[in-house]
Amino acid sequence: MENSDLFICIDHVGLAVPDLDEAVKFHTEVLGWRELHREVNEEQGVAEAMMGTGDQLAENARIQLIAPLNEDSTIAKFLAKNGQGIQQMAYRVADLDHVSAVLRERGMRLLYPEARRGTSGSRINFVHPKDARGVLLELVELPKEAEEH
Repeated sequence: MENSDLFICIDHVGLAVPDLDEAVKFHTEVLGWRELHREVNEEQGVAEAMMGTGDQLAENARIQLIAPLNEDSTIAKFLAKNGQGIQQMAYRVADLDHVSAVLRERGMRLLYPEARRGTSGSRINFVHPKDARGVLLELVELPKEAEEH
């Protein structure tokens, strides 16, 4: 697998927003996106909504609206420094552990030593933005049941 593609596709683009309900309203009523999924991730300190152009979590174009749960969360700090906007680019992978190992071998720093829980039970990790040319790259391995849809 060393010489095959590490990434399947762009999974989503993450947008940091100060108010999740207002952002969902804008994206649905003005831009015409559909809300596919919403959840609170206490570990990451965020409330999030996955917006899409398709009916399933794993299909078509998706953006993730991410709002802070408190002022200590990473998203709150991002908003205070940068204002709302693009916070991360997420690449979908088939095997997060393999991709993480390959990227580490290639000199990339990952933010977590082990995968963490992401949206809808996905497994995630992030490539440090200083190693990815200024972009926070999220690596996303979908849960097996999502891949079957």
